[in-house]
Amino acid sequence: MKKVIVILLFISILLSCSKQVYKSAVKTAPFDAVIVPGVPFDGKEWNDVMKMRVYWSYLLWKRDITKHIIYSGSAVYTPYFEAKIMKLYAVKLGIPDSIIFTDTLAEHSTENLWYSYKLAKKYGFEKIALATDPFQNFMMRKFKIDNSLNIRALPIIFDELDTFMTLKSPVIDPVSAYAENFKSIEKRESKWKQFRGTLGLNIK
Repeated sequence: MKKVIVILLFISILLSCSKQVYKSAVKTAPFDAVIVPGVPFDGKEWNDVMKMRVYWSYLLWKRDITKHIIYSGSAVYTPYFEAKIMKLYAVKLGIPDSIIFTDTLAEHSTENLWYSYKLAKKYGFEKIALATDPFQNFMMRKFKIDNSLNIRALPIIFDELDTFMTLKSPVIDPVSAYAENFKSIEKRESKWKQFRGTLGLNIK
């Protein structure tokens, strides 16, 4: 029971802090680009996590908080490039194709940050933020600091997504995001290498 209380307290504090982090970051908007980490796609329909992240990026764009969006994610657990799938949904929502970039190298959250940051710099973007759920934003803090990545945080404010989460999902054709000769990371890498990847130790 005590463990449950501690977890609930942690979540409550995290959500409260995330709102303050968001408000602070917004004061420095607009950002040149926001990084949105990918989620596996089953070939049929986006899951709630992907839906949440794409709609959050949509809101940030609509509110002129960001000028560009970088979706990040390779074909990791399913034969679809996560970044490309997210872009297909984003375009359906009305985000211009011209302001969307995709990183298809990342296979872990740390790599989402690393490769997207490098992509952003390639295009001359200076003001960059990570736009994802509060927990992932929190988990990425140490990696950002350790690697001197100048990336602000724009954590998802769940209350602002309630209406969007009940909307009917857009229909996309996922064929263009299909990865030929796909092999799941679970078959390509040992558990140890996957763990190293989670820590960002497989980045070259």
